[in-house]
Amino acid sequence: MKRRNFLESLAIAGGTIATTAIPRLPAIAATPTHINAAAHKTDVLIAGGGLGGCSSALALLRNGHSVIMTEETDWIGGQMTQQAVPPDEHASIETHGAPASYLVYRQKVREYYFKNYPLTKAAKDNPILNPGNGWVSRLCHEPKVGLAVLYEMLSPYISNGQLNLLLEHKLVSSDTKGKFVNTVTVRDLRSSQLHKIEAAYFIDATELGDLLPLTGTEYVTGTESKAETGELHAPEIGNPHDNQAFTACFALEYHNREDYAQKPADYNFWSKYIPQIQPAWPGKLLSLVYSDPRTLQPKTYAFDPTGASTAPVYNLWSYRRIIDKRNFEQDFYKSDITIINWPQNDYMLGNIIGASENEFKEHVHSAKQLGLSLLYWLQTEAPRPDGGKGWPGLCLNKDALGTVDGFAKYPYVREARRIRALFTVVEQHVGQDNRAKAIKVGENPNKAASFYDSVGIGYYPIDLHPTQRVNFIDFPSLKFEIPLGALIPVRMENIFPANKNIGTTHITNGCYRLHPVEWSIGEAVGLLLVYAKEKSVSPREVRQNRELLTDFQAFIKTQGIDIRWKD
Repeated sequence: MKRRNFLESLAIAGGTIATTAIPRLPAIAATPTHINAAAHKTDVLIAGGGLGGCSSALALLRNGHSVIMTEETDWIGGQMTQQAVPPDEHASIETHGAPASYLVYRQKVREYYFKNYPLTKAAKDNPILNPGNGWVSRLCHEPKVGLAVLYEMLSPYISNGQLNLLLEHKLVSSDTKGKFVNTVTVRDLRSSQLHKIEAAYFIDATELGDLLPLTGTEYVTGTESKAETGELHAPEIGNPHDNQAFTACFALEYHNREDYAQKPADYNFWSKYIPQIQPAWPGKLLSLVYSDPRTLQPKTYAFDPTGASTAPVYNLWSYRRIIDKRNFEQDFYKSDITIINWPQNDYMLGNIIGASENEFKEHVHSAKQLGLSLLYWLQTEAPRPDGGKGWPGLCLNKDALGTVDGFAKYPYVREARRIRALFTVVEQHVGQDNRAKAIKVGENPNKAASFYDSVGIGYYPIDLHPTQRVNFIDFPSLKFEIPLGALIPVRMENIFPANKNIGTTHITNGCYRLHPVEWSIGEAVGLLLVYAKEKSVSPREVRQNRELLTDFQAFIKTQGIDIRWKD
């Protein structure tokens, strides 16, 4: 297998960090490759087509390995696409702080708009175009454009047969002996046909860490106690069932003089609902007043789909807006398009980690009823700047997310099962306040812990949404590193995490769960398997042997990965 440096791999993937023309691609990608007899065996099986799964696949594919990637829905891209969450990123993302391949993805998204959309001259001339001008991200874009770009990056390997992509396939079981996974069985959700897949390595890139219990890989869920971790913000008593709320995101547009209001079935419940969490929520969930994530004091936002609010930075309409019609030729869009992923539609009444299939469906249905109730409240009750109530011209946009109901294809999951890892990142390593209390003599309290086995970097506040019991936990982190030890299970030898399922705690998951960090985790895992195979050693040995580790870190640098933050 030929190892390629990153510049060579870019040539194969069809892009550079500079501008590159991107051909028009289908908004909803084509039919997946169907499994055949030859495809039952592969170098690596990646379960889950989210960002970590895609970046793992790209790392393996550009270095000559074969991959089968399964995905439960009919879209790859995870939180960026199927969950409809514009990328949460740090302030330096335009130039550094993520793998080169992630920066390529971002550039390709902009190029897609430059190539295919009727932008205004000002938008065309803007090298850091933000299609939606949403203020949550410097690159608020349509999920289907992200999908098209990911397919464009993967399509050469689908074409040459290295990648077998199995959409709408769900994990069923595994054959595991001792420390090794031998096979994993998946079910085609369209035909119910079962396929047993054999691989040398297995990567769990599912949104909930679904491969871990199937393979007997040790994991934890929920909150750890302060006695377990010593973390400043950990609870006194841990609870494995206390996970962050999930969200059924949906897309909205607005047409003045229209009336789309239609009362949903569960509106009477949700219109009166007050979250039963501590510290207390400031009132009803369906309100423009909610807990400030940092202070937990009541905070009021505006909502104005006309864009005329006197305080636009606090206008929730533009918060996660993915299309700002002002970026496009006049009348090309009749309305902006915005994603509703707010505290007001966080679903706090159920835990989907470990839920049965029926329980999962019931919770997602209820979460969508919450979303529809929020929409109806916005249409009929939300206070307007002119003193009136409601915006009846609000309606679901059913194209942006590729669904018939206007909701994302999969709930936005903030927390999953987490492996019991060789090394666990705790708040003392990365939390700004806790770091100042925990450092050793001579260490800088304004820097996160430096990990000798770092395989990537990231940065985002520790941002924990409410659980079923606890309000927001949100506080500053420091620019952090991703330790290899957090990507290796304590016992299992050939299964690895590539999503929100690495060796973090409930607290540190809050800053390791965002888009570029998930991409970084996936790419590091993919490259670890490339290197271990090439050197004929186990992935565990790469970390244990300092000479191998140093060589591996040098290798991943040639693949466009930074392992240390530069001052």
